[in-house]
Amino acid sequence: MQSAKPFKIPESVLVVIHTPDLQVLLIERADHPGYWQSVTGSKDSPDEPAAETARREVLEETGFDIAALGASLSDWQLANVYEIYPQWRHRYAPGVTRNTEHVFGLQLPAPLTPTLAPREHLAWQWLPWQEAADRCFSPSNAEAVLQLPRLRARPAA
Repeated sequence: MQSAKPFKIPESVLVVIHTPDLQVLLIERADHPGYWQSVTGSKDSPDEPAAETARREVLEETGFDIAALGASLSDWQLANVYEIYPQWRHRYAPGVTRNTEHVFGLQLPAPLTPTLAPREHLAWQWLPWQEAADRCFSPSNAEAVLQLPRLRARPAA
């Protein structure tokens, strides 16, 4: 007998992966083709630090090992609170309708080829930051990408 899948924690990260010349990596959701986004993911436990969630999600969704690449993750000190899309509410405990999303940036030296988790993502693309913002399905993701020129120099997390 399998145990029920635990509910998602309504606290997550959004990681804008970019290059010094402001190319942004977007990945297409497998569960909603045509929905493009940055790396996202929920905490595994309530006490997991958001920076650790971000490192784990980048590795799971792109195959990029931040430490091995010598890259630095920066905490943009932004948190978005938003209504969870109705099609994804079943993943959360009954009555949970809002999520808090912590925003990070990850600068890579150049566009790298990600290794996608096929159950999560179908395709990837590097786009200039303004085009990437236009392509994001999520308003909070689009806004984070639009903040990239201003926030990319934040200290490492």
